[in-house]
Amino acid sequence: MGPTKKTKVKRIPKRGFYDKDTVYRLLDADFICQLGFVYDDYPVIIPTIYGRCEDVLYIHGAAVSRMLVSVSKGISICLNVTQTTGIVLARSAFHHSLNYESVAVFGQAELVTDEAEKLRALEVITNQIIPSRWDEVRLPNAKELTVTSVLKIKIEEASAKIRTGPPSDDKADYDLPIWAGVLPITKQYGEIITDPLLTDGIPISESVKNLIK
Repeated sequence: MGPTKKTKVKRIPKRGFYDKDTVYRLLDADFICQLGFVYDDYPVIIPTIYGRCEDVLYIHGAAVSRMLVSVSKGISICLNVTQTTGIVLARSAFHHSLNYESVAVFGQAELVTDEAEKLRALEVITNQIIPSRWDEVRLPNAKELTVTSVLKIKIEEASAKIRTGPPSDDKADYDLPIWAGVLPITKQYGEIITDPLLTDGIPISESVKNLIK
């Protein structure tokens, strides 16, 4: 993939990664991105759900969505995914930081018009959130597909930036009697809340069980 003018990490370059394995790993670890684009001459950033299939990212929404209508015109976009993995507590206020893993994808989005690909894209997005969920639910009908747009973004320009490890204080500050270290942040699922309108006797879906093991 390699760094480009858009993707090259300039601030602390050693934290930059450009290989597909790293970029795809970070994209596969989440399902919510921030999509940035210019709308009517002002910048807009909108959070949305995505799914990855090989070297393509899919996003979806209402066909009349401002975001989808604008982005489908082929304008330049930037898509970002970030996971914060820890709060880095230094001895000095200046050197406090975060441990994180982030990835940025640059490019243009294309409207998916093929019905088979559109349905496949919706499956990819659904399973990005909960693997195998698509096989457990009622699939979209013709009306629902009509009012839904799907866009695809080719992953051609992308980079990851990762910070790990302890704080980095000034040499003179290491003797200060101040605790320093890392407070890890982890994502976990809470207790399942069953829909109060669920028919009695219906068991928890296998996809959900697998996710919370």
